[in-house]
Amino acid sequence: MTRRSTGEETRKALQSAALERILVLDGAMGTMIQQHKFGEADFRGEHFADWPRDLRGNNDLLSLTQPQAIRAIHLAYFEAGADIAEFRAFRTAADFVRYEQRVEAVIGGLEALEIPTIAALAGPCTGGGVFLASACDLRIAAPNLRAGVPIARTLGNVATARNVVRLAAIVGAARAKEWMLTARLVDAAEALRVGFVSEVVASVDALAPRAQAFAEQLAGHAPRTMRAAKELYRRMLRAQGAIEDRDILEACYGSADFHEGVEAFLEKRPAKWKG
Repeated sequence: MTRRSTGEETRKALQSAALERILVLDGAMGTMIQQHKFGEADFRGEHFADWPRDLRGNNDLLSLTQPQAIRAIHLAYFEAGADIAEFRAFRTAADFVRYEQRVEAVIGGLEALEIPTIAALAGPCTGGGVFLASACDLRIAAPNLRAGVPIARTLGNVATARNVVRLAAIVGAARAKEWMLTARLVDAAEALRVGFVSEVVASVDALAPRAQAFAEQLAGHAPRTMRAAKELYRRMLRAQGAIEDRDILEACYGSADFHEGVEAFLEKRPAKWKG
């Protein structure tokens, strides 16, 4: 039997890797790259125009030869929030609880990294994207940011206690609840005003350079001080998020409304809620 790694093991593995190299959030990267239908010339670009061997399929090179496409794919992860089609394969409420536990292992691992993390946000940042961004230490945005947790009008599911606490610690409990009840998306100006982001840059193109400059600034600060501050904050959130929520998750994920929400979302039609 293959043993699944625990959240603590995931955290340690991420921490160890982060000390050695820059980490980039990854998802169904290969599939998303395939949608661009890049040819040999696209993989080569100007950097590798004279390379003696074929380079098509070497996706790592695209960060150099097609940076705009790679940036768009990474931003799409925040926009999607979750792979909704995946939910069709789940049969019981317990399946969804296990799904949330797997998600928490990833988000919690990101949150537990000892080095500072920066979320650079552009365009839609919804649902799971908001909680992923909330697990980062700092958030900056492009002017076209649209952020929120619209599940009350899209899927009919519910956020975990830990994710609610993460968001509430940033924007306040009352505003976090308002976001989830109204299911509205806020723009960059409001996100800045309520503290969800600390800065809005002039344009989408200015986002990555500003994030890089921000990271370089932090790299010059005392590592132990930043590590201690992050750990104190993480312990505070962990204590606040130690709320039993399994019954709440099962009640929503096991409901007919949730299954209707998934089908309506995938069929791009309004859901018919029964309550």
